[in-house]
Amino acid sequence: MTANLPPLPDDPLAEELDSFIRDHRLFERYRELDRSPEFPATEYRAMGRDGWLGLDRSPEDGGRGLPLARSGRLLYRLAYRAGTAFAKLSLQPGFASVLGEHGSKELIGTYYRPLVRGEVLIGNHLTEPNAGSDLRALATIAEPTATGYLLTGTKSEAAFARDAAWAIVYARVPRGSAKGDLTAFLVSQELRGVERELVPDLGERWMRRGRVRYDRVAVDASFRIGEEGAALGYVLPELDRERALLATIYLGVARASWDEVVGRVGERRVFDRPLAEHEAVGFALVEDWAELEATRLYAERTLERMDRGERADQDAALAKVMATRVALRTIDHAIQFSGGAGYSQELAHEQRWRDVRSGPIAHGSTELLLRTAARRIWRST
Repeated sequence: MTANLPPLPDDPLAEELDSFIRDHRLFERYRELDRSPEFPATEYRAMGRDGWLGLDRSPEDGGRGLPLARSGRLLYRLAYRAGTAFAKLSLQPGFASVLGEHGSKELIGTYYRPLVRGEVLIGNHLTEPNAGSDLRALATIAEPTATGYLLTGTKSEAAFARDAAWAIVYARVPRGSAKGDLTAFLVSQELRGVERELVPDLGERWMRRGRVRYDRVAVDASFRIGEEGAALGYVLPELDRERALLATIYLGVARASWDEVVGRVGERRVFDRPLAEHEAVGFALVEDWAELEATRLYAERTLERMDRGERADQDAALAKVMATRVALRTIDHAIQFSGGAGYSQELAHEQRWRDVRSGPIAHGSTELLLRTAARRIWRST
């Protein structure tokens, strides 16, 4: 049986992106990074040099200046052809947009624009062991001094825990409200009092996540990002964009597994007929395709609303929830219908599944995002 695979979403930059992926062997590197975790510095610099970091960031900052909807289509394609690693690297300037949008001219010029060019790696230290998705429960303290602040606290699940030269750190300045005012700082990871520890992960091993402890780390006031106490208002729009764009990445890798298993079940014969003709297999894959495509269109519509300046936080929350669910189920079917090879590391399905499994936890858990989306239906009076 011949598989009639639907085309990928098109974009004027699609051919250029495909060429970059081939020239730099990004899919092969994606597989290698899982077996030998490291930060892909060479590829990161190449992505920055050729304009594949910060697709939606302004040309002034070194980005492509694309609308979010187009960025989502290209991230989908990048994830489809090269896995989650390089799609998430492309999104790295977006993960640091608080610095790019609210930092001083000096901070933007010295740190953010080099990030978009792939010359420096900046982490994002938001999550804490006892806070999870509750940003109002963050406990890291920034104690004011004559020249700046002393940071004390622990950040967990920090990507690039040992690889990032700098990190955006969120802490509470103890004045104003009882809990303190949430404030963002750009912090060198080489300062005295910074301790970094790796914690091996189930997937996305190249990120080398871990814990970072700050013990009265002295940060000059010039490294504060924006106004004191304003960080919550800065980071929430960033999270909304991230969630909708991450949805496209998870859908892209799931589509890759779907395409591969559709071809396989058309060729593999079981009980004298192609596996695809068995309803338990064929029907499940047809349903997977319908839900993959429906969710992709929902995510794209959400990004289009953001491009128009409309509020779309609840749609972004649902897009990420829906994308991770259908992606994990689709990849699981690819593992199942590939037989023993699907369970092995011979095929990429198991790596994709492990990488996508972080999605229901990171950047807002499924439970939190459903709570966010529910506010559209049930509003407090």
